[in-house]
Amino acid sequence: MNPNQQAGPDTSDIIRIENLVKYFAVRRGVFGEKKNQVKAVDDISFNIKKGETLGLVGESGCGKTTTGRVILRLIEPTSGSVFFEDENLSELNKREMKEIRQDMQIIFQDPCSALNPRMTVGTTIAESLRINKVGDPNNYRDIVFELLKKVGLRDFHSNRYPHEFSGGQLQRIGIARALILKPKFIVCDEPVSALDVSVQSQVLNILKDLQEEFGLTYLFIAHNLAVVEHISDRVAVMYLGKIIELADGDDLYMNPLHPYTQALMSAIPIPDPTLERRRVILEGDVPSSEDIPSGCRFHQRCAIAVDQCKIESPPLVEKDHQHKVACWLVT
Repeated sequence: MNPNQQAGPDTSDIIRIENLVKYFAVRRGVFGEKKNQVKAVDDISFNIKKGETLGLVGESGCGKTTTGRVILRLIEPTSGSVFFEDENLSELNKREMKEIRQDMQIIFQDPCSALNPRMTVGTTIAESLRINKVGDPNNYRDIVFELLKKVGLRDFHSNRYPHEFSGGQLQRIGIARALILKPKFIVCDEPVSALDVSVQSQVLNILKDLQEEFGLTYLFIAHNLAVVEHISDRVAVMYLGKIIELADGDDLYMNPLHPYTQALMSAIPIPDPTLERRRVILEGDVPSSEDIPSGCRFHQRCAIAVDQCKIESPPLVEKDHQHKVACWLVT
């Protein structure tokens, strides 16, 4: 390569998920006997490239949050592998995981419950530096001030307690705390779902600006497809613990292939009142994760399901250029 020629963008994977499974035991009775299993995440595989944002969407209870926490090993997987920069996290001990977690952080859905009410904001943000013994403690104050500025807050906010802030300000503090160790990868677990619509756009713009400045990679978990469209490069659609469609963001929104994705897309409001969108109304309720239906997990609510859908579970296969879908009827 010509030394004066700039290298192209790094398209290598920072996260790779292989056959990830997480079941939770359901215990009932006086003696807490194991009665069943909740199949929260059931054999999923995907990758996240360096510097991109992968949106993970689906209805409540489909396994989105569990997926994010298993990736960070906040919850141990039942089986499968999670690779961070080609390193298998399941093979690391607690000390090694503590070191690698400096590169992997999370922004929680509820910023209020994620912050210690007895600690000032400045102390909370700097806590990760102290725990990991990073840098000079004499410089922590300046580092906190700099991060607060980047998320739209002021120096004096560091001396206040969580109850003195609004929801949007608390989420900005949560973002600052996630950035303090200069991570490479952040799980954003529905970071704007509890915020007012006007505040949501501000927080999303902060996340995008920080991603560009620090070269961050996001797994952005949400159930609001309009929010995901605004921030994501690629989108994965999840239903009852399975990835049923995965594609480039523009491609997915313009040409959803799976009937479930089509129903989700039809519910997105159109800003132009002169245009109409045909709503796809799903019949029935989402089945219980304790009692997964046979075959395609969506077939009980699908208007076009055939006998094969009731018997065989479709694999996630590529139907178009980097557009994967799990449906027997998509050709």
